[in-house]
Amino acid sequence: MARILIVDDSPSQLLGLKRIVEKLGHETLTAEDGAAGVEVAKREIPDLILMDVVMPNLNGFQATRTISKDASTAHIPVVLVTTKDQETDKVWGMRQGARAYVTKPIKEEELVATLKELLPA
Repeated sequence: MARILIVDDSPSQLLGLKRIVEKLGHETLTAEDGAAGVEVAKREIPDLILMDVVMPNLNGFQATRTISKDASTAHIPVVLVTTKDQETDKVWGMRQGARAYVTKPIKEEELVATLKELLPA
């Protein structure tokens, strides 16, 4: 199965996402802010990244842009998982290099469908 990096500064959100991903049989890696997320992505090269937006140090938009512009990580699909539900936020997130945008509170079936769409079979 896939290795999925979950980047979120909320321990409860991190745990919830981790539970959904591991229930599908995937391995999880975690990071608690955007800067740590970029670091883990470069070191571990996960198959997919679930990225929160509102975080300290480096926000999810900045971290996504950094990951999508770096040759060693540009191939990794980033899914923004956030409470920011405005259309302008979604457009901006996709412009930063995100491949999908899921809003919180998370609907498990939506997240599962997104993972199936972006992960190789």
